[in-house]
Formats: sequence, structure tokens, C-alpha cells
Amino acid sequence: MRPNYSSRDSFYKTPFGAVSCGTEIIFTIWISRQYPNAQAELVISVVDEVPAYLPMEPAGEDAEGYLFRVHYTPESSGLYYYFFQIKQNDQLYFIRCSNDHTGVLSADTARPPYQLTVYAQDFRTPEIKGSVMYQIFPDRFFCGGSACPALPADRILRSDWGGMPFFLPTPEGKVLNNDYFGGNLKGIQEKLPYLQSLGVSLLYLNPIFEAHSNHRYNTADYKKIDPLLGTEEDFIELCRTARSFGIRIILDGVFSHTGSDSLYFNKTGRYGTHSGAYQDPESQYRPWYNFIKYPQEYKTWWGFETLPELNKNDPSYIEFICGENGVLRYWLDRGAAGFRLDVADELPDAFIERIRATVKAHHPENLLIGEVWEDASNKESYGVKRRYLLGSELDSTMNYPFRDAILTFFQNRDGAYFANWILGIVENYPQESLHIAMNSLSTHDTERILTMLAGEDGTGKDRSWQSHHVLTKAQYKRGVQLLKIAMALQFTLPGIPCIYYGDEAGMQGYRDPFNRACYPWGHPDQELLRFTAELSSLRRNSPALARGSIRFLCAEPDCIAYLRQDGEYKTLIGVNLSETSRSLSLSPSEGIEQALTIPPCSFKIL
Repeated sequence: MRPNYSSRDSFYKTPFGAVSCGTEIIFTIWISRQYPNAQAELVISVVDEVPAYLPMEPAGEDAEGYLFRVHYTPESSGLYYYFFQIKQNDQLYFIRCSNDHTGVLSADTARPPYQLTVYAQDFRTPEIKGSVMYQIFPDRFFCGGSACPALPADRILRSDWGGMPFFLPTPEGKVLNNDYFGGNLKGIQEKLPYLQSLGVSLLYLNPIFEAHSNHRYNTADYKKIDPLLGTEEDFIELCRTARSFGIRIILDGVFSHTGSDSLYFNKTGRYGTHSGAYQDPESQYRPWYNFIKYPQEYKTWWGFETLPELNKNDPSYIEFICGENGVLRYWLDRGAAGFRLDVADELPDAFIERIRATVKAHHPENLLIGEVWEDASNKESYGVKRRYLLGSELDSTMNYPFRDAILTFFQNRDGAYFANWILGIVENYPQESLHIAMNSLSTHDTERILTMLAGEDGTGKDRSWQSHHVLTKAQYKRGVQLLKIAMALQFTLPGIPCIYYGDEAGMQGYRDPFNRACYPWGHPDQELLRFTAELSSLRRNSPALARGSIRFLCAEPDCIAYLRQDGEYKTLIGVNLSETSRSLSLSPSEGIEQALTIPPCSFKIL
């Protein structure tokens, strides 16, 4: 059945996807001859604003129906929604969005409108589109150098590299996260040749500032490297050396909350008996926090009393982060090349705009990535539609939707569902954001991808269960087979592939802390390492994979194939999850003049 409209077909809409403001868009609809003398309108509006009703002009006809067309130029950035309204005599009909983004004429008003992302004309992101990123949880990567600093009494330095991270709570029910394996900045520097061998050009570090837990998301001092990781001089030297290897370093910016045990809040008194917002009602830091009943009751991040929430609208706090002598400039001056914003949903739009202005004023090629778990183009948090990707805030985001799509494809084997999921992000994101989205299969907040693909389902299982469940040899073998397919998707879909340390070595593990174990130096999976390096080389040398369009040529049960194309450069990717070979005959009109045969449970890249 011929659709009345499709937002993903250039016959009906050009240009495809998100556009910059001032770009002319041509909308075309087709209406069957069953509706003679119909009148058509485009109904379009910025979210929460009054819609405009734009008449569509007749644009031709064929044996089966009539075409209507309208030209529209959005003059301002924003999240737009639209649908088509057709009047036939006294009856109203509508063309609204279906699951596959085609539209069928009906009187039904329940279907959603189409989305149109309109971003600022001057929106530019760093020239990193062909990059490969690597994420490191610093305490668990590598211990370099010789000197070990004196430890506070509440930290435990372990000597069993590769041992099981502590996971049991105290008798009081608290999880302390106070065991350390000694990974540090010197260790990362020593392993730069290893990262270079994997083709890494961007290195994202989980928090490195002073904090009193091994994850360091409870910042204690924003302008001090945690002593167990090294010194400020170590950081400067790491950045300098990394650049000589062609690697830029991105830091984790945790600006939604601090630790309660910090220079700024100081609940425990570690930083003096009469300093910090908790100890001193006259402290310069007290306006940074929201006390309900001073000092015992205060707003926290998601109910964690050790993570007091910051007041992101306080001028002194904003200046502390974004000012001339603020945290951002401090570390950019010392070699950082950008930031990943932790829990971006907790940061007001105005604050993120100020962060972007500061980061880009230092150097336009500095990167600003946000932690957003959903489609960032239409994300709503705390009742507000966010403006993350409209040009004044983030460069891009962690692309969890692609991870979800890949895992769901392995579970339900529905190629059409996978293609639709991927194209949804491709259609909604500005190209500047899409091609640098951070495509991870694992992170410090998720199960390891190998465990997800081949292990037992850990949903709802406690930490004791998770600690005792590792892959059998058969599960591991099967997991690696599936992981290679998942990585082929990760490295060939739009965006920047981000390797979570150790995934390339065969690491496994359920959720925190089991996904944060030590890198297995001395006994990694060598075949998986070689495979990762080969994928990375392919990625870095393919203009089509760096910035090309994507078009699905096959989306069936167990099987998908898509073409990435940038001008004359083309790369074809096929995936077969079934237990039998699949052959696809591709016509010259699809851009590939050959048949594609994919072995069972495998992939091909041509």
C-alpha cells in the first residue's frame, strides 16, 4: 500500500532529518483519488507553542491520486512537531506518524505528530568524526610508577590486582566503595602505546579529582587530583604525552552534586571543624546547597545522603565552575580537551549553555558530551523539554539508544525493529551531533557487554549472586562470537565507537562493582584484541563510516544489511544472527553491484 507520506523518503521530504534554521524544507503528500477536491494543510509548531496552518498547493497527479506540496523555512531553532490535515467536504482527515514513520490518511487523531529538529545555523562540533574513543575507570586500569602516597585511614589499598572488588555492605548497611587497586595516571601514561595500537584518539577518564570513594563521583575537591591517582604534574604530563600519541583526554565533569565528605560540604569535618556548608552556617559554600532543616536535612542526589545536591542556579557556584578562574578553565589549561557532563538531566539548560561557552572559548575543538540515556533530541526532564542538541549546549551525548537497539536485536532478532530504532536517532539528531555520538556497548553504569550477550539474566539478582556467576567456557566462546558482531555494529553505525576498558580483552561482569574490575594485564584475549585493532583500523580509514549516510537494504528476522555512503565512498555491512547462511542480492540501484552472503551467526563488511 502506497503511503500518504514518509519522513524518511526524499520523495516526500527534503532534506532528510534535522535541519539548521533558515533551511527550506519541501513537504509532499499523496492523496488517493477517493478524496477528490480535497484541501491539504501542513500543521506545524515549536513544542508548546501555537501551531501554524500552512496551505499545501496541488503539485501534480497520477492514475491513483494527487500530490500536494508546501515549502517551509523554520526561522528559529527548536523542537518542532508537525502533521498534515486534509479537508474533504465537511470531514477532516489527518496524516500522522506511524511506527515506521510512514503516514496513512485517517480520521484518527491519537497517533503522534512527526518530529523536526531545528538547530542553530552556526552549530559546529569538533572534527573528530573518524575517531575511536576509549573509556577508563582509573583505579582499575594500570598502576604505574613506584611511589605510593600515604593513604587516609578509611581507604584500603589492595595488593591482589584482579581480585574481586569489595561488594558487601557494612553491618550498618552502607556500601563504602573504599577498596583501591592502585590504578593511576602514571599507569595510563605507560599504556599509551597500547591504546595507540587499538587506534584510540580520544580517551575518556572517569572522575580523577579528589574524592573519598574508588568511583570518585562524590567530588571532594574540584581543583585537586586524587592523591592515589597522582599529582597535577602527572596529569599535565599525561595530557602532553597523550597528544604526542595522537590522543586527546576528556574528563568527567560531575557538577550536579558533591560528596558530603568534601571541601565544600564537609559533613565529616575532614576539611576542618569550622569550614564547609555543613559545619559553618556562614560558609561561602552554603548557598551552593539546599538545606531543608540546617544542617541535618538537605537535598541530595536521588536520596543518597553522601551526595548533597548542588544549587546549579547559584551565581557563585556557576562562577566557580565556569568563571575565568573556574574549574573548567583550570583543567583545560592543564591539557584536558573537553568534558563529559555527568547526569546532564540534572543540570539546567542555562548552566549547560554557560559550560559550553566556557569550554568553546578556550578552544572551539574542545568536546562537550552529555550523559543522556534516551533520545537527547526530545528528552524531557523535570517537566521541561531539553535543548541539548540545538546548538547552544552539548556537542553530543552518550548514545545509549544505539546500545539498547543492538542488545534488543540480539534478543528478539527483529531486523525491522532494529532498523527503525536506529533511523529514529539518525533522523532526529543534527548531523554534527550524530557523527560524534558516543557509541558504547558497556560503561561503568551497565553490565559488561560480554555478560549481557552470553550470561544468565542478572535482572533483580543481588550482589552475592552476581559475584558468583561468571561465564562457562562454552558461554564465553559463544559470547565472543556474538561480541564480535555487536562490535561490528558499534564500529559501523553513525557515531564514535567507545571501548570500555577491558571489553577488547574479554572482561565480563554484571553491574557495579563487577563491571569495574581490574584490566587483565598478562592474560587478555589476544584474538579479541586483534579483532578490535582491525575494526579500529577499518573505521579510521573509512570516510563513509566517519560521516556517511546510512540506508538499510535489508531488515528481516535475524538479518540486517545497511549501506554507509559519503559521496563516492561506500561501505556495506551485513549481519546474520541465524544458524544458516543468508544471501542477499543487491541491485546496482542500491549502490552495490554484487551478492552478499553472510555465514551463520556472523557479519560481513565490504
